[in-house]
Amino acid sequence: MDASSITLTSPPLEATGGKTIRLDDFAGQPVVIYFYPRDNTPGCTKEGEAFRDHYEAFSKLGCRILGASRDSLKSHERFAEKHDFPFPLIADPDETLCRQFDVIKEKNMYGRKVMGIERSTFLFDADGKLAREWRKVRVPGHVEEVLQAVRDLA
Repeated sequence: MDASSITLTSPPLEATGGKTIRLDDFAGQPVVIYFYPRDNTPGCTKEGEAFRDHYEAFSKLGCRILGASRDSLKSHERFAEKHDFPFPLIADPDETLCRQFDVIKEKNMYGRKVMGIERSTFLFDADGKLAREWRKVRVPGHVEEVLQAVRDLA
């Protein structure tokens, strides 16, 4: 998939906090969308907590954060409440958003090939253009790198 084909548009999406959002709603401000494999797993929890811990710094730069996975809205609500995430988590059980961003990949789980989310992050500038993308993300230090990229947009 060509990175230029990834846009800040979407159909209505269910998110935590009783919200229905469209990515288009965030035009005019920088937006970080991070995709993670599964709620309440060690790496996904650490990544979400890192975004939570740096949330104020992102907010001061006018940047919104959105998390997304294939988990249900109910699962997301529990996950967000348990870890006090101040940003919405998008439920994408039908993989509409995941496929739009081309994050569904073949993975090897305990010797079996399965299709799952490749941990990925996308940064859009205030004009809604893709400014940066990270694929095959490793959690340690990642959120700090994304925050620096947001600072570099200013």
